[in-house]
Amino acid sequence: MFDTLSERLTGALRDLRGKGRLSDADIDSTCREIRIALLEADVALPVVRTFVARVKDRAKGAEVSGALNPAQQVVKIVNEELVAILGGETRRLNLAKQSPSVIMLAGLQGSGKTTLAGKLAKWLTGQGHTPLLVACDLQRPNAVTQLQIVGERAGATTFAPEPGNGVGDPVQVARRGVEFARDKHYDIVVVDTAGRLGVDAELMAQAAAIREATTPDEVLFVVDAMIGQDAVATAEAFRDGVGFTGVVLTKLDGDARGGAALSVREVTGQPILFASNGEKLEDFDVFHPDRMASRILGMGDVLTLIEQAEQVFDAKEAEAAASKITSGELSLEDFLQQMLAIRKMGPIGNLLGMLPGANTGQMKEALSQVDDRQLDRLQAIIRGMTPAERDDPKIINGSRRLRIAKGSGVSVSEVNDLVTRFFEARKMMKQMAGQFGFGGGGRRSKTRKGKKGKGRPVNQGRPRGGLPALPDLSKMPPGLNELPPGLAGLDQLPAGFDPSRLKLPPK
Repeated sequence: MFDTLSERLTGALRDLRGKGRLSDADIDSTCREIRIALLEADVALPVVRTFVARVKDRAKGAEVSGALNPAQQVVKIVNEELVAILGGETRRLNLAKQSPSVIMLAGLQGSGKTTLAGKLAKWLTGQGHTPLLVACDLQRPNAVTQLQIVGERAGATTFAPEPGNGVGDPVQVARRGVEFARDKHYDIVVVDTAGRLGVDAELMAQAAAIREATTPDEVLFVVDAMIGQDAVATAEAFRDGVGFTGVVLTKLDGDARGGAALSVREVTGQPILFASNGEKLEDFDVFHPDRMASRILGMGDVLTLIEQAEQVFDAKEAEAAASKITSGELSLEDFLQQMLAIRKMGPIGNLLGMLPGANTGQMKEALSQVDDRQLDRLQAIIRGMTPAERDDPKIINGSRRLRIAKGSGVSVSEVNDLVTRFFEARKMMKQMAGQFGFGGGGRRSKTRKGKKGKGRPVNQGRPRGGLPALPDLSKMPPGLNELPPGLAGLDQLPAGFDPSRLKLPPK
């Protein structure tokens, strides 16, 4: 959704990087490009004016004129102002001290409230809570049934005493749902309310009545990020008619322009708490303004990438795999397990897109051509091997390769390519591990035998791990044979030093 905005903003800032000093004309030109980029992204006009004014005011101040690298300072200013518009710091849910906490969802029909209720329930379960879904959308056909199905997939209980389809009192259902949660010891209640195709008095009256009946701790306004400028008008109507404490953006995976995300927070004054970027229940996460700003400016989102990896990678298995990589013992079975874990994190293109610089120039074009089906073919080839072949790929001869190719539905050349690349990658990883001091694959201290059979130590003076030893200063000219005053004594161990007294971990 933010691709176009990201491309325009990074393009506007790229022109500054080749200049040693910035004139007022340079700053005015850059701010003009930023204004055009924001307007084309459907950001509300008042928000654009405020943003550009702040950037221009700071860019023409002392913090840029006195900087060693003015261009980088302008990029920093744009990033900070973008974070401010998106909400500044990440805001967490405010839960009640005494259970159950009540979270009410409000928004127009089609914004994704019911699906979001399931996503929120699954996320809360992962946080150690026991959520209860309450079906208060009794107007839309089959809304109750949809919530029950979504709740079942999320592993959450759904309270639905009324069939819906125009039957039942939603205010009474909401009140009974909170009482049910209190009796059955659910600690969070998620109330799914009805929406309308547009803002009207009936919708506002019903939402206000449910709020009064349940006294929720959080009222989340669910907004479809694809509706553009209408998002601001709708948000203002709900703010004045019902009131809400936070915003949830849905459908961030769409191809519409992402101005709604940059507008709602600034216009309503309420923070964006969550973002939904797909149809699956897992496509949901806390909204981090700083990370979103970083992605928009093409600087990546490594923290989110790390968090996703922590969710799917087992720490012990990762440690074992790292040990095998450094020792050069990584097998195709280990490679398969790593690949399956990566697939759980989502599409490969999305993961690579979180790396810094991934959304610019040739890298962006390369990412668009990444095909996850290629990983499926690799997986099929490895699964077509016997356990012995996965453990020791060196035994895979010509006849075995033909059998693997027929069993996995690929050509023999693809099997050859996989095996060859695997050996090359394993060799490279082993070498890198040695160079970075992790042991295993770098240069090792060996003893070579000369012509007369006398051993000659190789790499003498280099400690294990590849780090250089301190130089021998004894043969230097007077005055240069000493370390600087601040480093004096670092080339010697302290007097009376006893290594056996060191308390080191077992490994």
